[in-house]
Amino acid sequence: MLDDSKPLFVSVAEQIEDGILDGSYPEDAAVPSTNELAAFLRINPATAGKGLGLLVDAGVLIKRRGIGMFVAPGARAALRERRKLAFEDQFIAPLLREAAALGISPAELANMITKEVAR
Repeated sequence: MLDDSKPLFVSVAEQIEDGILDGSYPEDAAVPSTNELAAFLRINPATAGKGLGLLVDAGVLIKRRGIGMFVAPGARAALRERRKLAFEDQFIAPLLREAAALGISPAELANMITKEVAR
């Protein structure tokens, strides 16, 4: 499903990234064409193409002239690393700032997380 809070082409790119990360699109496998994506998602082909273009520019997909786009070697590891860094920036850093503001020690925070995971 596409995320309405982001530009449509970004959501298209993230959907393909999710497929790479979960193994739906293994390295060297073909991904849906611009027209296939547009038809499946019921969006403009230019929007689907822009999303795929983001992934080509990022080195996640490679174009093979006349046959389509394929998952680049090493794409899964690169995506995983990029998303880990984004997770740290979006969630961990703010969590640590808020914990410090509340006087929660790292040990207390670790215990809170461990307790939540056990639920």
